[in-house]
Amino acid sequence: GLGAPLGSLVVGSTETMTLAKRARKHCGGGMRQVGVVASMGMYALLHNVDRLQHDHERATRFAAELQRLDDGFRLLRNGKVDTNMVYFAIPEHSLVESQDKLCSRMEVEYDVRMWGGYRMGGRDMIRVVTHMGVDDEGIDRALDGISNICLGRGG
Repeated sequence: GLGAPLGSLVVGSTETMTLAKRARKHCGGGMRQVGVVASMGMYALLHNVDRLQHDHERATRFAAELQRLDDGFRLLRNGKVDTNMVYFAIPEHSLVESQDKLCSRMEVEYDVRMWGGYRMGGRDMIRVVTHMGVDDEGIDRALDGISNICLGRGG
């Protein structure tokens, strides 16, 4: 991602901005520090846009290699990745009994954070997000951990 997990920006016409401001306040977003938060998003837009391609390439690589590990991994949209997020379901024949156990073991054993609890297309899904803190070695480590924990293969 852009490296601004708290910063956000909305760009649009005067009418769109009026609606966005009203919606923000309606959802409890009327805090006084909004300029500080928006500055994080501005910084990201000015300095981190060019590197987004690397995140998208890593997400695409992760999805493709996950499918190569075992065709039991079910990816949202059949593995088509347009952003830096990949959603997948573990195979029915996985050695790990739940997505929560996989996520927690990945963090403890491989220092990889993934999140479960997504329900899409009738399946429980795990979300993996590539960002400026994830490099190629991190993708390799994630794939190795998933292979080992779910399939009993790898390091």
